[in-house]
Amino acid sequence: MGGIPVVSGNTSVERVTIEHVTIRSGKTFAAVRTALEALVPRLDDGFSTLLRFGLADRARQELEAAATLSIFGSRDHGVLLAIAGLKQQAIQYDIGNPLTASLMTRHKISAALYAPIRVLLLESPEGGVAFEYDRPVSTFGQFGDERVNIVARELDENLENVLQKAANSFD
Repeated sequence: MGGIPVVSGNTSVERVTIEHVTIRSGKTFAAVRTALEALVPRLDDGFSTLLRFGLADRARQELEAAATLSIFGSRDHGVLLAIAGLKQQAIQYDIGNPLTASLMTRHKISAALYAPIRVLLLESPEGGVAFEYDRPVSTFGQFGDERVNIVARELDENLENVLQKAANSFD
């Protein structure tokens, strides 16, 4: 997937191809946001406390019992546009699963650059609503490790399914 590496001193740069996905919705921004946040719960980070106390087995059990995907955090990017005198609704979510991330990063720690996945929910100035994100299979695919790719394909499917449900669910 990579391009020609560029090396200069202690820095290398490699070109990669990323697939960008847009899932449009005929629903309102508020309805899609509500649907997403109902389908994907906020991450309960109690597992990290267990890990700090050396209780890895209990942490793993909690993560295995948790939702397939969770919202790690969110940022209101629409409000930032007020700096430019613009008004637009846009929220960036970090969505993923810590256990899934560990399945990839144990093979390629650099995969942590893309876990969790950033998903943007936006309302265009014309009023259209959409999710946008970079496909996990393409972002993680740059590492060239089939063990990472297997997990990324499953993440890709889970993410697309939940975003499609949020975009197309009925109130």
